[in-house]
Amino acid sequence: MSQVNISADKAQQMMAAEDVTVLDIRDAASYSMGHIETAQHVEAIDVEKFVAEEDKDKPLLVYCFHGHASQSAAVFFQEHGFNRVFSIDGGYAAWPGS
Repeated sequence: MSQVNISADKAQQMMAAEDVTVLDIRDAASYSMGHIETAQHVEAIDVEKFVAEEDKDKPLLVYCFHGHASQSAAVFFQEHGFNRVFSIDGGYAAWPGS
């Protein structure tokens, strides 16, 4: 399966319907100024441990500022065995209330 782009609206629907992991790949200052409520900041996690221990069948939503860098990050996680990886179109800028 290839990485899939998902709109902010569809991502919100997915988050309401099922347990998902959300990763914010922006810089620490941007994350501290605001982020999606359940998002983990990628700099705050041990990526190797995350890849080794996280449920790879659980949906993984990845976002950045505008949705460009998160596409590469989504591919990275997919290459490391995650089955349902989504890059949020428009990134945090497209998130309602951001």
